[in-house]
Amino acid sequence: MLSTGLPQGAVPKLERPGPLRDRVYEALLELITTRALQPGQHLVESELAGHLGVSRQPVREALQRLNTEGWVDLRPAQGAFVHEPTEEEADQLLTVRTLLEAEAARLAAANAGSAGIKVLEELCAEGEKAVAADDVDGAVAMNARFHTKIMDLAGNAVLAELAAQVDRRVRWYYTPIARQRGQQSWIEHRALIAAISDRDEDRATHLMREHTEHTRRSYHQRAK
Repeated sequence: MLSTGLPQGAVPKLERPGPLRDRVYEALLELITTRALQPGQHLVESELAGHLGVSRQPVREALQRLNTEGWVDLRPAQGAFVHEPTEEEADQLLTVRTLLEAEAARLAAANAGSAGIKVLEELCAEGEKAVAADDVDGAVAMNARFHTKIMDLAGNAVLAELAAQVDRRVRWYYTPIARQRGQQSWIEHRALIAAISDRDEDRATHLMREHTEHTRRSYHQRAK
């Protein structure tokens, strides 16, 4: 185990086509958002390069990009560290997420067909299985896919683009509370599916607003 403390099997393989620096960036961002690399953790270029099987240069370029985007803090004479989000940062992002998701739920209720609703039901079933198996990573992944599908069913490309900009940070904040939210989150998802299936725009909006607010409050209460 290297001092970066990556769990066994956590490092993504760099198999996708494209510039190496972009693939290294995507790999490191995935490790951060899944919390394989924890907030505050020291990131050593040579060790990350060893994990990923690349030279230090693309790692250095990726860390600089991640610093620009707020995922990594570069400290003079100390090196790179995974950013530790403040409570205010999390609150602002999760509040914006509530606005976007509530509108997506309303539009999904107006536009979704039976095929889309079936996909939501399948994703919900997979999420429930992950919770039952205490598979936190699986539950987080299914949660992200469920919300992405609702955004897709909304049919608003601009809304989807805005949501995509916050999606990874939402996943970052959701991971440490996924077990705490547990089955209740998926009960709320089932209620959302019912509202969308009934084409009840007001109820879908209300339920999504409550659902995302529960996540926001759970995040702030996680250490209490």
